[in-house]
Amino acid sequence: MSEQSGGTPPITAHSTEMTLNMGPSHPTTHGIVRLKVRTQGEEITDCDIEIGYLHRGFEKMCENHPWNQCVVYVDRLNYVSPIINDVGYHMAVEKLLGLEVPVRGQWLRMLTSELMRICDHQTCIAASCMELGAFTAFLYLIKGRDLIWEVLEKICGARVTTSYTRIGGLAYEPYPGMKEEILELFTDLRDINREIDLLMSDNRIFIDRTRGVGALDRATCLSYGFTGPVARAAGIEFDVRVQHPYLLYNQVDFDIPVCSSGDCYDRYLVRLHEMEQSLRIVEQSLAKLPTDGPVSAPDARYTAPPKEQVYTRIEGLMNHFKHHMWDHMLAPPPGAVYHAVEGGNGELGFYLVSTGGEQPWKVRCRPPCFGITQALKEMIIGRSIADVVPIFGSINMIGGELDR
Repeated sequence: MSEQSGGTPPITAHSTEMTLNMGPSHPTTHGIVRLKVRTQGEEITDCDIEIGYLHRGFEKMCENHPWNQCVVYVDRLNYVSPIINDVGYHMAVEKLLGLEVPVRGQWLRMLTSELMRICDHQTCIAASCMELGAFTAFLYLIKGRDLIWEVLEKICGARVTTSYTRIGGLAYEPYPGMKEEILELFTDLRDINREIDLLMSDNRIFIDRTRGVGALDRATCLSYGFTGPVARAAGIEFDVRVQHPYLLYNQVDFDIPVCSSGDCYDRYLVRLHEMEQSLRIVEQSLAKLPTDGPVSAPDARYTAPPKEQVYTRIEGLMNHFKHHMWDHMLAPPPGAVYHAVEGGNGELGFYLVSTGGEQPWKVRCRPPCFGITQALKEMIIGRSIADVVPIFGSINMIGGELDR
């Protein structure tokens, strides 16, 4: 094929230009994205980003299931911080219903979301370091994530796909001793953060591989709709928890780490410092968490009964069946809402449309890493092939929310 007809020009014996596929194999692009790069020697001159290798039809699956059964799909949008996804979706449904979650339930939603944010940042930094050869840093961070998962398993019975929140509140009461166990966990998590700071922040090899690499200026980031740590690394001080407070974020004190270079190194620094801010939020949430009171709205029309009532009382069993059997389930009034939360990668929003039926008429997710992945081409062109690995790792692409 000729170059004029859109094909790739043939490679001759004297040519140094090549077209290479990076991905979708692991670990280059995590099995989900294909980068078709054109190179001149080691330099990348053009790049085509292909997504869709994990497309599962999340939105259409939700539109074909009852409102309160979508949580199992929402969990899988970002499988390293699932509770944040659950909170965002359920708050959007509650907005349709005009339903308010009790204060105790809001504090628990908030502190578990922040634990998930730490998991998200730990996973991102761990994978990025490992792919650059820093396997020790990976082991430290994954140890920290596993410690959080052990607490999470006690909270809701699951480690990855939690399904912890419900329309109107939470699936479970906190277990006895949860507060003390989380506070003990902080010592380990802060020690791990210090170890990573010592291992990586002044590491000559890490700095050479990340500083000035994949940099985008503030204006470019805004034009692509960047949010989250990647935007804050470029000097965009936007955080949904501050600009559009939800739950009880306006009752706690925390900082928004911001850098200015917008490169891979600054993205690492932002995530590293955000983990400490999340720990501050969890500490304040535990201090302000009421010792008693409901965790879910006491309205049987919207909130499923606790399991112990389902198993021991006829009223609870009937209420359970009305929530989960056809012709009796939750049906929000007609309307459309959008609600956003601050996910691990940035603004995670849900647009829901109800026609008054027992299933959503429309579910649309605003995934934070979609716009960032769009800009991957601009980050890569002009760089060497070796730079693709730290650049791709720094944007924290999550296939579930990217492809939906």
